[in-house]
Amino acid sequence: MSVDKVVGDSLEAVADIDDGASVSVGGFGLCGIPGVLIEALRERGVGGLKVVSNNCGVDDWGLGLLLREGRIARMTSSYVGENKEFARQYLSGELEVELVPQGTLAERLRAGGAGIPGFYTPAGVGTQIADGGLPWRYREDGTVAVASPPKETRTFGDRAYLLEEAITTDFALVRAAVGDRHGNLVFHASARNFNPLAAMAGRVTVAEVEELVAPGDIPPDQVHLPGVFVQRVVRVAPDDPAAAKRIERRTTRPRPVEETR
Repeated sequence: MSVDKVVGDSLEAVADIDDGASVSVGGFGLCGIPGVLIEALRERGVGGLKVVSNNCGVDDWGLGLLLREGRIARMTSSYVGENKEFARQYLSGELEVELVPQGTLAERLRAGGAGIPGFYTPAGVGTQIADGGLPWRYREDGTVAVASPPKETRTFGDRAYLLEEAITTDFALVRAAVGDRHGNLVFHASARNFNPLAAMAGRVTVAEVEELVAPGDIPPDQVHLPGVFVQRVVRVAPDDPAAAKRIERRTTRPRPVEETR
């Protein structure tokens, strides 16, 4: 029996993501972000989203587009330093933010996809990650409205570890370089980043792909994410502005001046 997971366009791919849904989103900075699917969510006007992603894009690109329009109610992230609007909304009490150590965030997503409800990690021991009290949401007057709870601590051998709960989400949005009609995906270089982990955590995972191939065209040992984790595939047009691969912060240095003889 053939299973074809390809849908017609990005709007169809996200048609059932409603207000208040939880969504894990792949990417690291602006590398490997599912820009076309993010733009489709923006076009649909979906709001109140609970987003899990390494970061929240920048002010005018990626998840920052949804944030700017007030579509995101809660972010679970490990890094948020490139977005001034993010800081403004957080400090003014408009946005709830759970900051998670980067490796812990990666493992929480992977564990969710693997059916593991929780795990112990040494990351965060002896900090407010363990003790609780980190401000998740502020009030308008600057006081803390919602604070992080303390985490269970257990000793293994002679070292303390924190219990971290797995993350699962209603939906996941990811971007891949190559995908087939069965949902098997291949990511290009560093664009692999959080994409496989975000995909695993979603109950319904939507993948935008730059190249769509027939089943069997991807050698099995080159598959980065098996199709069992992907429910929908949409091919993105290379000339779609939302598919552009922007650089977060361009840094260059002058060429050295050759010594004259």
